[in-house]
Amino acid sequence: MKIIFHGAAQTVTGSQHLLEIDGSRLLLECGLFQGRRAETYNRNLEFPFDPASLEAVILSHAHIDHSGNLPNLVKNGYAGPIYATPATASLADIMLRDSGHIQEYDAQFINRKRAERGEPPVDPLYTQLDAARVNAQFEPVAYNESFTPVPGVQAKLVDAGHILGSASVSLRIEEHGRTYHVWFSGDIGRFNLPLLRDPILPDRDVDYLIMESTYGDKSHEPIEAAYQEFRQVVRTTVRKGGKVIIPAFAVGRTQELVYYLNRMIDSRDLRPVPVFVDSPLAVNATEIFEKYPDCYDRETHDFIRSRRHPALEFKTLSYTRAAEESKAINLVKGPAVIISASGMAENGRILHHLRNNIEDPSNMILIVSWQAPDTLGRRLAERQRQVRIFGETYTRRAGVATIGGLSSHAGQNLLVDYATVSPKNLRQVFLVHGEPRAAYALQAKLAGKGIRQVIFPERGQEIEI
Repeated sequence: MKIIFHGAAQTVTGSQHLLEIDGSRLLLECGLFQGRRAETYNRNLEFPFDPASLEAVILSHAHIDHSGNLPNLVKNGYAGPIYATPATASLADIMLRDSGHIQEYDAQFINRKRAERGEPPVDPLYTQLDAARVNAQFEPVAYNESFTPVPGVQAKLVDAGHILGSASVSLRIEEHGRTYHVWFSGDIGRFNLPLLRDPILPDRDVDYLIMESTYGDKSHEPIEAAYQEFRQVVRTTVRKGGKVIIPAFAVGRTQELVYYLNRMIDSRDLRPVPVFVDSPLAVNATEIFEKYPDCYDRETHDFIRSRRHPALEFKTLSYTRAAEESKAINLVKGPAVIISASGMAENGRILHHLRNNIEDPSNMILIVSWQAPDTLGRRLAERQRQVRIFGETYTRRAGVATIGGLSSHAGQNLLVDYATVSPKNLRQVFLVHGEPRAAYALQAKLAGKGIRQVIFPERGQEIEI
C-alpha cells in the first residue's frame, strides 16, 4: 500500500490523503486549502491526481478544510461514493452549498478588480449548483458499521467527538497475503465537550496511525474551567448593560456556545437576556443538530429530559436568517449576546455587529477560537486599538476577552494518549493537520514514550507501507 499526502501536510488546511491499495485508489478527505488568494485558487482548482481514477472517498467530518473541495472533485470526474456518517452527510450538504455561494461571490469581487485592469474574468472554483450535485454521491454509514470502500478493505467509522457526526476511520486491509490495520484519526475531539460523546481511542492492534497534530505543542485547560471563564465574561458584561459580541464558526462552536448559555440561564447563573444566533448557515446547522440526538452525550440527554426543552432552544434565544432580522438586532437596547459568523471575523454578518458595537466601552468582544494571522479576528485578539471594517477605521473601545480552552480539538496530552494506545503493534505514526512547531513538539513527546517512528510528511510525499 502507498499513502500520498496531498493536503493538510505540514499545515492545518486542505486535508487530502490518497491510499493506493492493490490497484485501487481510496481518498481520505477532500478539503479546501485556505491561504493566500492566488495560491488558494490554483491549488484547489488542480488536483495532483485524476479524480475519475478514484474508486471511493471517505469523509471524516463536514468542516470545509476536510470536505470543501468535494464539488470540484465531482465536477472533474469523480463519480463514486462518498462515505460518511448520516450527520456528516447532512451537514456537509449545507456547508458545501454555502461554500459555493462564497466561491461565486469571491469570483465576482475578483472579476471587478480584473476588469478595472483590463484582465479577463476568472470562473468561481465551483458554484452552488456544483455543490448541490455532491449530495447524490453521499453514502451514509452508521458508526461502527462495517463497509467495503474498495476490494480488500474493511472500513468502520467510529465517533471522533469533534463535531456532530465526526468520525475516525478504521481500515483493515488485506493485500498480497498481508493483513494490517490503518487508523485515520480525522480531527480528534475532547473529553467532556458539550452536546457530543467523547472521542473513541484507536483499537489496540493498529499498525499505522495517521493522526492530526493541531495542538501538538499545547494542552488545554479543562472544559469546565473554560466554561466558568465564559460564564464570568458574560455575567460581567451583562451587569454593565453591555453586549457580548462573539465571532463563531457556524458548525460546532455556535451550538456549543448556545448550549452553555442555556445552561447558565437554566441554572440561574445568568439572568435571561436576549441571545441572537445571526448566521443563516448556523441556523441550518442547528436544525441538523436537532435531527441527530443519537449523537448527543448522556449529559445532554439528561438536560433535555429534566428541562423538557431541547438543548439548543430556550425562551430568550432567537435564530435569524433574513437580512432584515439581522439589522434589527442593532436596534436592541440593553444587554444581549450576539453570536455570528465568520469565526475569524473576515466576512459575513459579524462585521456589521462589530462595526456597530466596537466603540462602546460597555460591550465585550469575545474570541473563542484560534485566529489566523492577518485576519480581523487576530487583530482583535491582539487588542489593537485601531481596526478597519468595511474599509473604515474604528477605534476599539469595547473590551476584548479570549478563551482558548473552548477548542474542540484535542490538546497535546490527549494526542499523546491517542497515539500510545497500541505501542506494541504500532509501526509508524504519520502526523498531519498541524504546523511544524506543533508537530515537532508532539514528535518529541511521543519519542519520550518510546514511539520513534513518527513521520511529519511533506505535501506530495509518498510512503510505501
